[in-house]
Order: sequence, then C-alpha cells, then structure tokens
Amino acid sequence: MSAALVVLGILLLLALRVPIAFAILGPCITYMAVTDQSTGLSLRTAAQEVDSFPLLAVPLFILVGVTANRTGIADRIFAFAQVMFGRVRAGLGYVNIGVSVGFSWMSGAALADVAGLGKMTVPAMTSRGYSRRFSLGLSAASSLIGPVMPPSIPAIVYASVAAVSTAALFAAAVVPALLIAGGLALAVYLWGRRQPHLAGRRAEPGEARSATLRVLGPLGAPILLLGGILSGLFTPTEAAAVGAAYVLVLGFCYRELTPRGLWRIVVETATTAAAIAIILAASGLLGWILAREQVPQDIASFLLGFTDSPVVFLLLVNLALILIGTILEPIAALVITVPVLLPIAVQFGVDPVHFGVITIINLMIGLLTPPIGGVLFVLGSATKTPMHEVFRGTAPFLVPLLAVLALLTVAPDLVLFLPTYLGL
Repeated sequence: MSAALVVLGILLLLALRVPIAFAILGPCITYMAVTDQSTGLSLRTAAQEVDSFPLLAVPLFILVGVTANRTGIADRIFAFAQVMFGRVRAGLGYVNIGVSVGFSWMSGAALADVAGLGKMTVPAMTSRGYSRRFSLGLSAASSLIGPVMPPSIPAIVYASVAAVSTAALFAAAVVPALLIAGGLALAVYLWGRRQPHLAGRRAEPGEARSATLRVLGPLGAPILLLGGILSGLFTPTEAAAVGAAYVLVLGFCYRELTPRGLWRIVVETATTAAAIAIILAASGLLGWILAREQVPQDIASFLLGFTDSPVVFLLLVNLALILIGTILEPIAALVITVPVLLPIAVQFGVDPVHFGVITIINLMIGLLTPPIGGVLFVLGSATKTPMHEVFRGTAPFLVPLLAVLALLTVAPDLVLFLPTYLGL
C-alpha cells in the first residue's frame, strides 16, 4: 500500500507537469519521513545511483553529439548520403535513414538526432515533392536508431542499473539498430513505388568526389568508437573521452568551432548531463523504496502464476513498457522499471542483455506516441508543426518498428549473436 501511494503521488505530480526528478523525489522523501528513515540514508541512496564509473560516459557522449550538431558534421553526412542514395526513386527517404544511421554513431540520443537532423531533412524532402506528413513521420521514426545503435546513452544507463557489461550491450544493439533501419527502408520502398514523380537524380562526378572527401573525417568517429569498444582497446567510458576529443579536433580543423562556440557546447552538455544525473539519483531512491516494499517479488509472483512462458512474459513487458514510455522520459523509465522487471526476467530465463535491448526499443517507441512523445514535440518545434500533425505522419512508421520489436522478442539470437561471437 505504501509503494502504491508513492507511485500514485508520482503520477499525480507528473500530471501536474512537475519536472520528472522532483515528481519522483517529493513522494519518495515523504515516504522516508513517514517511515522514520534518516535524511542521510536518502542522500546516500540517491548519490550511490550516480556514483558509477560507466556513467561518466554519458556526459562525454552528449558532448560528442552536441559538437557534431554544432560543427556541421551532420551536414557532411547528409551530403554524402544524398550522393549514395539520391539516384533511386524516393531517394531522400533512404537519405533520411542513412543520415540517422551515420549520426547515431556519434549521438546516442533520439532527441539530439531529431533536433539536429529534422531541421535539415524535412525541408529538403518537402521542397522536392515529398508529402509533409511522410517527411515528418520518417524523420521522427529514423531518430530512434540513435539511442539503439552504439554508443547509446540509454544502453549506458541500463548497463549501470542492471550491472551488465556496457560493451556487450553495445554489441547486442548493432543488429537491432540495423534491422530498424532496414524496416524503415522497406516502408520507404513500398511507399515510393506509388510515387512515380519522385525520380532520383544521379550525382555529378565532382559532386560525388567532394561529398566523399568531406565525410572522411566524420566517418572516422564510428571506426574509432565502435572499433575501440568492440575490440577491447577502450572501455566505453574511455571511448567516449576519445570520441569527444576527436569531434572537437574535427570542429577546429573545419573552422566551425570557436572558443565562444565551444563554451556554448560545454554549457549545453553540462545542462543535459545534470538533468539526467538528477533523474538517476531520484530514481535510485525510488528503486530502494520499491525493493524495501518487495514490489518486484509481488509482481514476480503474480506473473509466474499467470504464465510460465518467457515469450508471453516478454510480450506483456513490451505492452507495459510502451505504455510507460508514452508518459515517462526514457532515462527515468529505465531506472524505475529495470530494478523491478529484470529480476523477474531472469527468473523466466531471459538473458539480461537481450532484455536490455528489448527494454530500450520499447521505451524509444514510446517517444513517438502521445501524450508525452518527446520526439514529436522536438520535431514539431524544429519544423514549426503542431504535434498532432507530426503524430499523424509518424503513426504508419510504428508498424515496421513494432514488427522489428516482435522479431527481436521471439528471436533472442539476433540480439545475442554478436556479443557471443566477440566473447563479451
């Protein structure tokens, strides 16, 4: 009953649009006071949640993404993708997906992807005859590749909360991210077959050569980051530091980065990282309360009595997490739900790495659905489009996303193949 009142209090504060961290902290601190727990225990519990070496990678990867956005690296990737895919029918649809794949190796966050790329891809597509709804929907859906493909900020948070290898989780997410890109590309192909007016344009030889040379520097980032992590040369945290240094050097080399611009990048990075840290600390206290009230054990007993099938369990989790993702920011949802659901998943025989990838994809899909729909809000703001119009364009693309999620749910080998092969 106490835990239920805490959760009810959090939901009520969220409904009143109280910031997530404080919506969690208020009921939790009230619980600690009512149950005669010391203030010192509350502070220690919250602080321990962010006292983690792997979490140092979060602000560093945020720095990589912000720098890439502010120094024209995304523009270079876009120009290269146009050369690669622009010759085929509905080619800008494939360009949209390709840019998201390329930028995902440096970003790790859906909101950074859609904020930086949405302002570029949507006007480019609509000016060439693509419907506005299709352009908005594809831009929103393709932004989900960023937080799935390593380096992924949600993956780092999950690995810290679940005490699993960040490198293994990164490796496990590569195939799912490519499947998401493939599913969206299939949707573009099927849509493009009915759009004969969207014929492609072959790039001029000089244009192709110029775009290729301009993208060589940015293409070094995924080689450095993923190659270093998957080969064991770097830990994810060390790779984040190396990647941040690399994109900063690129920015200065391209003469796109000035001391004043660097200060703005540092401020934006610090602001975003601090917000995530506060949410993590608040959620750590909530996790302690739920564990004290034996909420995971109660849920596990209910589910084990309901079904003994891992697949049925995962399907139920998928439904629950997508609903949670519609009302909670993904980082907060991760640190609240994982301590509750992961022990139950282990009892069902589900691999923690497989469960992590499934959890992240579920919560990312929640970013595309109202009432919160963070990606919808950001894309609508960037393109000056009402949120309901963005969602109407995005809704058809939920079909390939949900299809990939279902495939990964019933076929864990697609997730676990690469980390097993690499011995992670």
